[in-house]
Parts: sequence; structure tokens; C-alpha cells
Amino acid sequence: MGCDGRVSGLLRRNLQPTLTYWSVFFSFGLCIAFLGPTLLDLRCQTHSSLPQISWVFFSQQLCLLLGSALGGVFKRTLAQSLWALFTSSLAISLVFAVIPFCRDVKVLASVMALAGLAMGCIDTVANMQLVRMYQKDSAVFLQVLHFFVGFGALLSPLIADPFLSEANCLPANSTANTTSRGHLFHVSRVLGQHHVDAKAWSNQTFPGLTPKDGAGTRVSYAFWIMALINLPVPMAVLMLLSKERLLTCCPQRRPLLLSADELALETQPPEKEDASSLPPKFQSHLGHEDLFSCCQRKNLRGAPYSFFAIHITAALVLFMTDGLTGAYSAFVYSYAVEKPLSVGHKVAGYLPSLFWGFITLGRLLSIPISSRMKPATMVFINVVGVVVTFLVLLIFSYNVVFLFVGTASLGLFLSSTFPSMLAYTEDSLQYKGCATTVLVTGAGVGEMVLQMLVGSIFQAQGSYSFLVCGVIFGCLAFTFYILLLFFHRMHPGLPSVPTQDRSIGMENSECYQR
Repeated sequence: MGCDGRVSGLLRRNLQPTLTYWSVFFSFGLCIAFLGPTLLDLRCQTHSSLPQISWVFFSQQLCLLLGSALGGVFKRTLAQSLWALFTSSLAISLVFAVIPFCRDVKVLASVMALAGLAMGCIDTVANMQLVRMYQKDSAVFLQVLHFFVGFGALLSPLIADPFLSEANCLPANSTANTTSRGHLFHVSRVLGQHHVDAKAWSNQTFPGLTPKDGAGTRVSYAFWIMALINLPVPMAVLMLLSKERLLTCCPQRRPLLLSADELALETQPPEKEDASSLPPKFQSHLGHEDLFSCCQRKNLRGAPYSFFAIHITAALVLFMTDGLTGAYSAFVYSYAVEKPLSVGHKVAGYLPSLFWGFITLGRLLSIPISSRMKPATMVFINVVGVVVTFLVLLIFSYNVVFLFVGTASLGLFLSSTFPSMLAYTEDSLQYKGCATTVLVTGAGVGEMVLQMLVGSIFQAQGSYSFLVCGVIFGCLAFTFYILLLFFHRMHPGLPSVPTQDRSIGMENSECYQR
């Protein structure tokens, strides 16, 4: 590109803050993927059932949404933003350090809720600061920002793998009454087949029997290592605060980065302009910044039903696909160690890393592909690929090789679904409405709800139901996408956005990818 010199000059001028914002997203990635491979060890540690431990995922995702909204409060000044990032990244290290001491699932859920708040705050603040700093040239920096999410998500299961327990534990005094929805004997029958000591997973009570201390102690090392690895991140934010003289112990002076902020304010369109006249980058950023006000705009009054149907069906597609991403990452390890596969715990620990590794690879590959392929086509390929992959996994459910190949395939297909859907929806609506806000919310709620739902079904119906859920949710995503195409054709204002603008929207939409 002709602007490479300007972009490299901007990077040299803002190298330290840029590296700092990238590093905090590494913390985000570490925190988003470690629960899956450590799930069974955490169940032993907390003496909980699968539906109970699923509340840990729910609390994390719910508070991530709340943290994203809370992060907008700290966007007004550079000092507020950096202090929010420092507090959030330090909180993630504290969460990793405290998790080994959580012997009750409610305490663990509360700790993960704190992690969710920190992750949501990082998600909002780091994105906003990079967009504010680089403006029109922010796309490539946002791509790298979210590459660090995948890198952290790839690394955390690899760190945990050497410390995972090889054998199941026998939880003492499991709280069977909380899962007694008429499934107890069915659970005992389904899950009591895969190991010599498999009765432990049927939520039965074994008086006087306690889990081996080693099961909790060994995985504790993994959490403490992740806490230490993450510790340089808040230190980097603190160094940036010191450089900008924003620490209370330092003499106050005008921060160097405020020149970039002022430049952002000067180059932004006037506030009086309607949002529909803004470039796609500013619209997407604006929609993500204000969660509730976009649906109160006057230009939504009198809109045709297809306008609202496009919002709803697009959000439902992402509800399913992002929900599948969260559920598969969370439970593929548990599925692999169950019958019929009975994969060893160490080998199964590589599955979440493989999944997130191919998500990261897919995000990189989607950058050049998106400039040559329409977003609607990419979404179609992704959704069909997800359904076909789950069907193949279901047909060859006894084959470990297909599980690993299918995990990599799912990572590739799910990686670019969100940004492609966002670009297609914004294009369909000619960058009017609340597409970014609605889609981000739908995706976040999907991750939260489907993890809970899959965990409950997995416990009640056995490991085979994990793939059945994947096929069902994939087919629902495909159905909603066909409805989206139908409503797009019915919509009176068909898009006339130039290809260049469409590619810009596609690049910008990556900043909301998880």
C-alpha cells in the first residue's frame, strides 16, 4: 500500500503504547481458553458436577459483557484508560493465582466473574485506544491486536497440559440435589461406563472419600505459571503510565499521547453529523462504544420490517456460531477423554490449543481472502463448513484422527464468521442502524448461553450429545443465515456500497472478533 511509510512512521512514534495494548490482549487470550482443558481437574478441586461447573463459564461470559459496557466509562481520558488496563491485567494475574485455592464452585464462579469484568474492560479500552491513536490506519494494528488473543488462547492450554491429571478423581459429597432433575440414574448409567472409577462422574455421594491432593496441586502449578507469565503485562502498563507522567508520584505534565488524542478529535466528523454519513470505521466504533443509545435513533422510526429482521437474523447466526466457539473450546477436552474415544488426558489437552491455533491462523488468512471474496460468500462457506465438519465428526465419532482434523477444521471455519457477518450486515443496511451493537451483543450472549446448555446436556445425555448439539446449532445457524439472505432481498435499500468501502468495513470488523 502507498501509505506503508506513514503507517510505519506512526508505529515508530507510538511503539510503546502499541506494544502495551497488544500485550493486554495477550492477557485476554490467556484467560479465555484455560478453562476447557482444566475442566475435569477443577471439577475434582471443587467437587462439582458438569452442570455446576458450567456456571463458571456463564459467570465469566456474563461479566465479560458487563465489563465491555463498563470499559466505555474509562474512555474519556488517557489516564483513565491506562489505569483501567493496569487494574484489569493485574486482576487477571490475581485470578490465576487464586484459582487453586477455590474449593467451592460458587467461589470459583465469583473469581471467574472478576476475570470476566477485567477481560471485558480490556476488550473495550484497548480497541478504543488503538482506533483513537491510528484512526484510518488502525485496521492492521487491530488485526495484530486480535492475533495476540489467539496467541494467548493457544498458549494457556499448552501450559496446563503437563499438569493435567491422568486419572479421574472421586468427588466427596457431590451435590447431587442441585442436579436432580430426574437424570441422576440416567447420568450414572451413561457416564458410568468409561473408566474403572467412572462412578465418580455420576454425582453420587461417597462418604469419607476425598480426592487426592495431587490432582489439585499439579494443576495449581499451571495457574501459577500463567499468573507469572501475565505479570509483565500490568508492569508494561505501569511503565507507560510512568512515561506519560500519569502516576501520582510523578510531576504532572501534558501527556505525550494526548497529541494523538487531540488529532483524533480534530479529524473526527462533527458530532452534529448523522451517523449514517460517517465512514464505516467510525460507525462501527461508535456502535460498539454506545450499547444502548443506537436503537433510540430517530432514523430507525418508520424503518421497514426487513430492517429489523436483518438485525435479528444476523445476531442469531452469531449467537449460534460464537456460542459453538465457546462451547467447543470448553468441552472438547471433556468429550475426548470420555468413551467412545477415551483419549489420554495429556493428548486431549492439545485439542483446545489446536482449536485456538487454527482460529488464529484463520484470522490471518481471512485478511487477504476478504479482499477477493464477498462477505456473504465467506459467511456461507463458514456456516456450511461448520455443519459438514460436525456431521463428519458425528459419523466418525470413534476415530481420534478425525477428532483432531475436525477440531482444526472448525477453528478455520469459525475464525472469520464474525467479521464477515458484521461486514455483510453493515453493507446490507448501508451502514445505518445498530448492526455492530446488536451483533456484538448476540455473539456474547450466545457464548454465555450455549456453554451452559451444552454442559447440562453433556452431563444428562452423555458425551455423544456433544456432537449432536454441534450439528443442531450449526443447522440452526445455517437456517438463520438463509433467512437473513431472504430478508436482505426483501429489504428496499439494497446495498450500493463500493467494493473498497466493503473491504474497509471487513477490515474494521476484525476489531470485534474474539
